[in-house]
Amino acid sequence: MSTLKLNQAPVLVVGAGIMGMGIAQVAAQAGHAVLVYDTRAEAVPQAKQKLADSLAALVTKGKMTADSVQALLARITPVAQLSDAAHVSLVVEAIVENLAVKRGLFQELEGLVSEQCVLATNTSSISVTAIANGLKHPQRLVGMHFFNPVPLMKLVEVVSGLQTDAHVAQAIFDLAGAWGKTAVYARSTPGFIVNRIARPYYAETLALLQEQAAQPAQLDALLRAAGFRMGPCELMDLIGHDTNFSVTQSVFEANFFDRRFTPSLVQRELVDGGLLGRKSGRGFYSYPEGAPALPAANVGALPAQTQWVVHGSGTTADALAAAVSQHLGGKPASRAPSSDWVGVEVAGLQLRQTDGRPAWQVAQDAALKDVVVFDELPTVAGGVLAFACVGRADVPELAAAVLQALGFAPVPVADAPGLVVARTLAMLVNEAADAVQQGVCTTEGANAAMKLGVNYPAGPFDWLDRMGHARVVSVLRALDACYKGERYRVSPWLQRGALA
Repeated sequence: MSTLKLNQAPVLVVGAGIMGMGIAQVAAQAGHAVLVYDTRAEAVPQAKQKLADSLAALVTKGKMTADSVQALLARITPVAQLSDAAHVSLVVEAIVENLAVKRGLFQELEGLVSEQCVLATNTSSISVTAIANGLKHPQRLVGMHFFNPVPLMKLVEVVSGLQTDAHVAQAIFDLAGAWGKTAVYARSTPGFIVNRIARPYYAETLALLQEQAAQPAQLDALLRAAGFRMGPCELMDLIGHDTNFSVTQSVFEANFFDRRFTPSLVQRELVDGGLLGRKSGRGFYSYPEGAPALPAANVGALPAQTQWVVHGSGTTADALAAAVSQHLGGKPASRAPSSDWVGVEVAGLQLRQTDGRPAWQVAQDAALKDVVVFDELPTVAGGVLAFACVGRADVPELAAAVLQALGFAPVPVADAPGLVVARTLAMLVNEAADAVQQGVCTTEGANAAMKLGVNYPAGPFDWLDRMGHARVVSVLRALDACYKGERYRVSPWLQRGALA
């Protein structure tokens, strides 16, 4: 299979659901003759008509021409039985996520197609190695994992099992590019790249909810301010809690119950109660209303003629200094760059950016009575910023006044280690680092996968560069010290980087 070329080769798509027809559409749009098979004879004509209707809407909007739509649809042909597609060079399977059913399909296909035909599975979570077990030619089976909606989402994970031929994986990688997609290589491990690395985005919010550190609307707003298109709670409501919980369970079980992937009691209760999100009318929020507005924080008055000092160095300290200068009408901020913490000191009150330790521990370690810890700065101008504090009764209102004066919308939360955004980003980085350590993907592949597969505002290693190895490791170690157990163990890959 060293000279595999699949461009313009005839393709069979098995499964006429949303994913299957999406794959058929992009293949036909790239010029392939596409055959579509489904066990329900009526499913393919119905799906093709639905596709025609959606493409007609694009013609009306001027995004496609009538001739191009007609040509695309002409290249998609329903087949009544698999034997009608024996001549194809590529089969892409997009059927139910069931190992036995997928394995049976490919074993049947082996008796029909040529030995040179490439077999691809669109599985999102099942081991490619396991699907290939029992095939006469397991080396030609490869994962070609698309993301929904297929015509719009750019990412394709090219997943190699233990016996996948490298030339087969390369041919699918090249073909994905010819179809207008960005392909990334992945090794067949639980969750592949995206579904594995994304787990902390949900898990940290669910953990914070379980310990009543914040409300769903607060957590969503804080992570949107970090650049995410949707907060975790509204995203889980959109996906469906049954689906999201099932994926988490699958990854947990496939990793031999590694505590890092433990499902949430909060989410299980929602599933048990039938509160599945948008599709049931209620999840974290009731629909169609959605998330409620955030209550305004209680903001005190800033002392007159007070001195502002920015402590520490780096990009966050520089951003704080710029904000202080703007507040002071252009007057430069006083700096204390040699301090071992980053933040602002106002009227004797220290507001420190989290290094993972909760405010009570910072106060104890630094022998302070009053201290405020704030989260990763928002990337959205005027964005919300979480903070927690210990000390005298007026500290929360004074802290809110300081953060508001610096241009942020203060959001008080419980004194949780790593607060909200910093701990979420640190855990996303940590999971990605372990994936690289274990040969699942490269750093570049992880970045591309998370930005293109789930529309993250940055890749995990972009965040690592922004936060720095030392700070990410500090946040993780503080979480581990607080909660103990396996969940927050620091990736060896990260530990080495922090020492470099």
